[in-house]
Amino acid sequence: MKIGVHPNNLHLRLARLWPGAFVDLQPIFVSYAEGRDTAALLESGDIDLGGTGSTPPIEADMRGLAVEYIAASAPRPANGAIFVRSDSPIGSVAELKDRRISLIDGSFHTYLLARSLEGEGMSLPDVERVESGARDSLADLLERRVDAWVAMSPRLEKALERDDVRLIVRCGAAIPNRSLFWTLERNGLSATEIRAIVSELSRIGNEIASDPRTAARLLASGDRGGSGDRGGTDIDAWEKVVRSRDFTVFPIDDEIIAEQQEEADTLLRHGHFAKPIVLKRPEMTK
Repeated sequence: MKIGVHPNNLHLRLARLWPGAFVDLQPIFVSYAEGRDTAALLESGDIDLGGTGSTPPIEADMRGLAVEYIAASAPRPANGAIFVRSDSPIGSVAELKDRRISLIDGSFHTYLLARSLEGEGMSLPDVERVESGARDSLADLLERRVDAWVAMSPRLEKALERDDVRLIVRCGAAIPNRSLFWTLERNGLSATEIRAIVSELSRIGNEIASDPRTAARLLASGDRGGSGDRGGTDIDAWEKVVRSRDFTVFPIDDEIIAEQQEEADTLLRHGHFAKPIVLKRPEMTK
C-alpha cells in the first residue's frame, strides 16, 4: 500500500513515524510537497491513498477522476484562520472587499475564504486571491504585500502568540474543516483494504490522543530531518497543535458526503468551479 504523506496532513505524517502503523498493509510511505498534488499522484499510481483537506478531492472529481472517499476526521475548527496586521484598518471580514489575500488556493483555504465572505454578502471575486505556495505568507502580510493571510497549523498557533497580527475569523465559525482520506476508483482498493485503512487510521488517532507528547516529539524530530514544517517547530509548540485537534477518524457516511456536496455547490456559486457536480454517496461507490 503506497500511502502519500505531505506536511499539512498531520495524521499521515504521524502514521509514517508511528511504530507499527499500517503493518498489515505492507506500507510504503511516499513523501510529497503539498495536498494539491494528491490527485495527480493517485492518478499516476504513485500513491494508493492520500489525506487532504476537503477541497482537493472535489477538485479531483471536477477533473473527472472519480474520487472514492475512505474516511474523515472529526471537524477541526481550530486549524484555520484569517489574520490581518495589528495596525490594519481591516476590522472584520466585511472589510476585506478589494483586498489582497494570501492563501493556498484550491485547498480548504479557498472554502474558508468563500464561506467567510458569503456570510457578509460577498463572494470570491470581491477579493484578490494571492497564491502563497511555499512562500512565507506571514512575511508577505507584515511587509504589506498582502492585506490578509489565511493560515493553518502549525503556523497558525505561532501567529496567535504574536502581537503584530490580529485574528479576524476562525475556521469553526465558517466550515467543518475535516481531513479527508481518499483514493480514486481506478486504483481498485478492495472493501477489505478500505476497512483496514479506516481501522488503522482510527487506532493511530486514538494513540496520538492518548500520548500527545510522543506525537509532538516525533513531529519535531521529523522537522529537524527536513521532512516537516518548513519553518521548524519545537516539541512544546507541536504538543499544543496536537492537543488542539481531535484525531478521531470515521468511515465515510452520507453526512460527510453532504458536507462535501455543500462545499462543491458553494464554490460553484462563487465561480471557483465552472460546472456543477453530484458527489457519490458511499453506497454508490462499491
